[in-house]
Amino acid sequence: MLLLPSYYEFHNPVRIISGKKALDNLPSELESLGAKRPLVITDKGVSNAGLIKFIIDAFKESEMTIAAIFDEVPPDSSIKVVNTLAGIFTANRCDSIVAVGGGSVIDTAKGVNIVVTEKSDDLMKFIGAEMLKKPMKPLIVIPTTSGTGSEVTCVAVISDTDRDVKMAFSSNHLMPKVAVLDPRMTLTLPPHITAATAMDAMTHAVESYIGLQKNPFSDIHAMAAIRMIAENIITVVKDGKNEQARLAMANASCAAGAAFSNSMVGVVHSMGHALGGVCHIPHGVAMSIFLPYGLEYNMHKVGDAIGEILLPLAGSEIYAATPVAERPEKTVAVIRELRDELYNQAKLPRTLKEANVSPDKFEKIAQMAINDGSAIFNPEELEYEDAIGVLKKAYE
Repeated sequence: MLLLPSYYEFHNPVRIISGKKALDNLPSELESLGAKRPLVITDKGVSNAGLIKFIIDAFKESEMTIAAIFDEVPPDSSIKVVNTLAGIFTANRCDSIVAVGGGSVIDTAKGVNIVVTEKSDDLMKFIGAEMLKKPMKPLIVIPTTSGTGSEVTCVAVISDTDRDVKMAFSSNHLMPKVAVLDPRMTLTLPPHITAATAMDAMTHAVESYIGLQKNPFSDIHAMAAIRMIAENIITVVKDGKNEQARLAMANASCAAGAAFSNSMVGVVHSMGHALGGVCHIPHGVAMSIFLPYGLEYNMHKVGDAIGEILLPLAGSEIYAATPVAERPEKTVAVIRELRDELYNQAKLPRTLKEANVSPDKFEKIAQMAINDGSAIFNPEELEYEDAIGVLKKAYE
């Protein structure tokens, strides 16, 4: 019998458009939002891959004008870039934003939206949760990776490079109006990044399913995401031009984003955020490394939920053939097998040693991990010695 939480909220107001040539709807979506002069924000990787052509082509038969295109967003979004873009937005009389890219581009776009909506050049005023009181300018997001799920989340992380800190913003006002999932936008993603971003999405889904704030609606999104990722991840790593598999992964990432935006994440993200901060390991790589160890850490608290993940992860035959008591361990074993295959296919690191992380960084990583906000929602409280233990297990 399903035990419902005594109280929960689920919020996902983003209109999702998915399918081959879904981008062709971009002008009409902007028009429906009352927008006529969008600012397109992207990065050099997207630009050099020729993906902006799809955006420009979508406007050819439209009377709408792309007011400006900016393709110099760095891998880590920063206040300086946000302020530069806010100036471009104002100078070109823009009335909306189209973000084309991965997490950094999308977070940058959300930051720009804060500045231009609030008519402020000081992002610091809006750090934290629900500090934004005004409806934002129309924001449409077109993800070019299948991992972050940022197209359906209410958060943004932006760096203050002068102080070397990352600032987090959270507000339902930051939710994009529309997410466009078009498989053409991920076809050029190389195998290694494809694998890493897919494991980021997998971790979003898994942690949202076992976390303290899970609820029936986040569970539905999480389980669907796990199934789509499990069924398509190896295909897209081996054959990046497979449009059907790419579209499935884009939908999985989006579903996982909707799940964790409501249920939050846990120890895997706490450890991953810390590892990224101390050693600059890409987030998806960190998620892939820590996922099985995070599940083992939580096994005694949420073993049943971990065992339930086996069904979408491995399929009905393996699930039915595995005794109930053995399903949690089997779930972890299947994830380890998946990581082995991703290592063979794309050299995605499975351990901290393979990622060239030195043990002398463990103390700093552990300290940062226990202070990370994600730890609050983990089933088992994360203490310093526990974090050190996870790091030691993940090393070899």
